[in-house]
Amino acid sequence: MQPADPHFEALLVYLKESRGFDFTGYKRSSLIRRVDRRMSQVGAADYQEYVDYLQVHPDEFTTLFNTILINVTAFFRDPDAWDYLAKDVLGPMLAAKPADAPIRIWCAGCASGEEAYTLAMVLAELIGLEAFKDRVKIYATDVDEEQLNDARQATYGDREMEAVPPELAERYFEPVNGRQAFRKDMRRSVIFGRNDLVQDAPISRIDLLTCRNTLMYFNAETQAKILGRFHFALRDEGVLFLGKAEMLLSHASLFTPIDLKRRVFRRVPRLYARPGIAFAEPPANSGAPVTGLDELRNEAFAANPLAQLTLTADGHVALSNRQLEKLFGVSSRDIGRPFRDLDLSYRPVELRRYIEQAQLERRTLRIPDVDYQRGGEQINLEVQISPLAGMDGSLLGVNLIFHDVTASRRLKDELEHANQQLEAAYEELQSTNEELETTNEELQSTVEELETTNEELQSTNEELETMNEELQSTNDELQSINDQLRISSTQLDEANDFLETVLTSMEAGVAVVDPDLRIRMWNRRAEDLWGLRSSEVIGQHFLNLDIGLPIERLRPILRSALGNEASGGELQVDAVNRRGRTISVRVACTPLRRREGGTQPEGAIIVMETGAVDPG
Repeated sequence: MQPADPHFEALLVYLKESRGFDFTGYKRSSLIRRVDRRMSQVGAADYQEYVDYLQVHPDEFTTLFNTILINVTAFFRDPDAWDYLAKDVLGPMLAAKPADAPIRIWCAGCASGEEAYTLAMVLAELIGLEAFKDRVKIYATDVDEEQLNDARQATYGDREMEAVPPELAERYFEPVNGRQAFRKDMRRSVIFGRNDLVQDAPISRIDLLTCRNTLMYFNAETQAKILGRFHFALRDEGVLFLGKAEMLLSHASLFTPIDLKRRVFRRVPRLYARPGIAFAEPPANSGAPVTGLDELRNEAFAANPLAQLTLTADGHVALSNRQLEKLFGVSSRDIGRPFRDLDLSYRPVELRRYIEQAQLERRTLRIPDVDYQRGGEQINLEVQISPLAGMDGSLLGVNLIFHDVTASRRLKDELEHANQQLEAAYEELQSTNEELETTNEELQSTVEELETTNEELQSTNEELETMNEELQSTNDELQSINDQLRISSTQLDEANDFLETVLTSMEAGVAVVDPDLRIRMWNRRAEDLWGLRSSEVIGQHFLNLDIGLPIERLRPILRSALGNEASGGELQVDAVNRRGRTISVRVACTPLRRREGGTQPEGAIIVMETGAVDPG
C-alpha cells in the first residue's frame, strides 16, 4: 500500500476544520484523483499551494466539493433490482404490517432526488395514493446542499424522464415550464435534509434503507462505521438496499443477504439483555417467599469481584462496591456526590463523555486498553458503561464496571510472542497466504475503483451531453439570427437600390442634410449641376460647399425647414453650373420627417431644379 501523502492529509484536515466536510474516510485513490483534477484547473502545483488558494478564494470550496461528490443518480437505476425490491421485498413487508402502521424509508446519498421519488412511486403503486400520503415518510439525505436544493424543486428534463415508464410519468408528474414536476401532494411525504453518514446521527425506526453506490467511495474502516449506524437505524426486520458495486461480504454479523445479486440485505437482530435487568423486580412464582432480598442484593453487589459504580440519571453516585474502593478509593462515603467531583471521572480515562454517549444512544459502551498506575503496579483495565432503564423504558442511571484485564493482557502478550515464533516457523506458508489475501483485496479494490471510474465517466458523459445540447441550442439561435439578418440585408439592399433609382431618375438635383446641415445624400443630377461627386460632399457642411449656387441666400429657407415650425420654402436664384454657364435655379427646401411623425425634423430635403440657361 502506498504511504499517505502528509500534505494531502493536511489538506483533508483543513477542509474538515474550516468547512466541516470530513473526507478522511474516503478512499484515497478516488479522492486524490478528483482533487488533482480540480488543482489542474486552477493551476495549483501542489497541495500546500492549493490550501493557500482556498484561503484566498473562499468560493473555491463549493467547486471543489462538487468535484469530489460525484452526484450520479437516475430514476429506476438497475430496473431488475427495483422490480425485485417491489414484488419480493416491499410487497411481503407491507402485507405483514398493520393497515394503519406508518412506513419509514431512508434514502441515504439521494443526490438530486430521483431515487427518493422512485421509492415514492413504487410505494404508491403498492398501497395506493391515499394510503401513501397517510402512512409513508421518506427521509432523503445527502451531504451536498446544492443537490438537496435541486431535489426539493422536484423538476426534471426529458433526458432524466426517459427512465420513468410512460404510465408512471403520466400519473405522478405534471408539465411545468417545459419540464416535468413531481406531484405536490406526494412531495410532502418526501423530506430532504443534510446528513453526513460519517459524522451525523442516523435516523431511527426505518423499514427500508437505500444507499446505492455510496459506500464504495469510503475506505473499509469508514464503511464498517456507517454500516453499524445503518444497523442501528433499521427495525429488526428492516431491509438494506445497496448499489451493484457493494457486497457486504465481511459484515455478516450485521446484515444477511436476501438476494446478493440485486444487493438486497436484511438486518440481523442483536441479542442482548436489557440494561438494568439485574436490578429488576423478581418475577412472581409459586414457590416459598424469599425474605431479605434487599440486603442480599446489596451484599452481592458489594462483594462483586469486579469494581463497580452505579450513577443516578443526573450524574450522582448511587452505589459502589468494595473492589471499587480498593482500586480507586471511592467508597460509600462518596454516595450522593456528583460524579464530576471524583478523580475517577477523568482519571485514568475521561469517562464523562462516554457516559453521556451511553445515555444518549441507550447502548452499552466498552473502553478497552485503559492503563492505570496503582502504586508501583501497572494495571490494565477495560471499562464497561451500561445505561440502566426502568420497566417503562425511562433512564434510571448508568452502571460502570471496571474489568481488570492485566492477566489476560499478559497472556495475550505471551500468546503474541508464541505466535511470532510460530509465524517464523511457517514463514513461507504465511507469505503465500498473505500474497493471496493481498491479491484478493487488490482485486476487490480494483472492482470498486472500476465502479467508481464508471460513475465518473457517466458523470463526464452527462456533462458532455449537457454541453452538446447547450451548443446545439446556441447554434440554432445563431442560425435563426443569421437568417433574419440575411432577410433584413436583402430588404435593405432592395430599398437602397429603389431609393437610388428614384433619385437618379429625377431631373432635379437633390441633397439631403441633417439638422447640423451636413450632407447625407447627393444625387446624380446634383453631381451634373455642380461638378462634385457624392463621395466628395457626403459629410460636408452644406453652407461650406464651393459651388456656383449662392448658398448664403438659402439660409432663410433652410432655417425655416429645420426650425420648430418646420414649414420649409422655395427660392428662385441665379447660379453658375459646372460648365461656367449662368442658369436660373428654383431651390425648394422641405423638412425631413419620419413616417410616424414627430415635432422636430431630422433634417431637410433640398431640391434644385434648373430653368433657362443663359447663352452667355
